[in-house]
Amino acid sequence: MRKPNKPKTELGTLRIIGGRHRGRKLQFPVLEGVRPTPDRVRETLFNWLTAHLPGARCLDLFAGSGAIGLEAISRDATEVWFVDSAPAVVDTLKSHLKTLREDNAQIFLDDAIAWLKKHRPDVPFDIVFLDPPFYKGWLTDACKLLESNGFLKSGSHIYIEAESSLSTLPLPPNWHVIRQKQAGQVQYSLCIRD
Repeated sequence: MRKPNKPKTELGTLRIIGGRHRGRKLQFPVLEGVRPTPDRVRETLFNWLTAHLPGARCLDLFAGSGAIGLEAISRDATEVWFVDSAPAVVDTLKSHLKTLREDNAQIFLDDAIAWLKKHRPDVPFDIVFLDPPFYKGWLTDACKLLESNGFLKSGSHIYIEAESSLSTLPLPPNWHVIRQKQAGQVQYSLCIRD
């Protein structure tokens, strides 16, 4: 008896826009809540981070398509940790790293909030990319846990993508917005920790 065919997962395409993998196109599973940061927004973000990225340890929470973390690797981040709860996303990220011949990453299959609660890094991260699914309220918990559980140090940068309808970002008092823009329904900010 033939097994029924598994439904195929729809695929989207992202393009790495800078660094040693510039122009490389990669596919990712189109799942609910997975929306790669648009090229124009990524270009702005990485212009903001140009001086801080080479040699940086980065954390890409709610990694989704992996566009931001892969861009960081392409632009000479020393190490990137990816966290996502979707097995298809994690498998795809592993495949991308193999394709790009990059071994300076760790990938965790876990809910990002649960992962933040149970992990304590030996060394704080220089840059954190924080792009949770919109309208779920997870940004507040993520910011609190990043601050309280040793993920950051003085001078760490935190990039936040959030729905533009969010009037105030839920930042700890020692985080300060240094850059901010809006593109359609998305606001994006770069913060620095005292």
